[in-house]
Amino acid sequence: MKVWLTLCAIVLIIIGVAIYQYRQYIPSSISPQQVLVPPALSTEEIRQLKQTKPITEIEVFKEKRRLQLKHHDEIIRDYPMRLGFDPIGHKQFEGDGKTPEGVYSIDWRNPQSAFYKSLHISYPNQTDLAYAKQHNRSAGGDVMIHGTVPKERTSIPSSATYMPQGDWTLGCIAVRNIDMDEIWQLVDNNTKIIIHP
Repeated sequence: MKVWLTLCAIVLIIIGVAIYQYRQYIPSSISPQQVLVPPALSTEEIRQLKQTKPITEIEVFKEKRRLQLKHHDEIIRDYPMRLGFDPIGHKQFEGDGKTPEGVYSIDWRNPQSAFYKSLHISYPNQTDLAYAKQHNRSAGGDVMIHGTVPKERTSIPSSATYMPQGDWTLGCIAVRNIDMDEIWQLVDNNTKIIIHP
């Protein structure tokens, strides 16, 4: 009996450690019925938005974990998102797990991204580079808005709507793949992005 209880306790401890260690990869409770997730746009709705209310700015609210597409001051789309694994504060160095804060732009895109599709954020700027150089470090780069599921896993039925519970990127902004499809189509290169704490 003691052996059985000891074995059960060990198994429970191992499961607890595994859940704690990998909790950020467990799907969140976000469902399409909640206000947090916008209903998907049709191809026709995307076409109409591009013609009548083109996206002029992206606004990211790190603390709220929200990414907004705006036409001037009007919010057109509002998406849930995840950040770098150490999200508080401005990205200063390569590998710090932080997402930049400030004003940047979308300067190129990658349809063959490791995480579905991606839009590159123009980090680092001259101020970021100077700060990192002053500390004899690299500022890093390749900060993107990208999907949450790697492209080789997109055949899994729920991959388009999968959203991890916690922050997990190396400093990028991750959105659901279904949201990345919309962002990809609605946002042009050279669009301003403002990233708030």
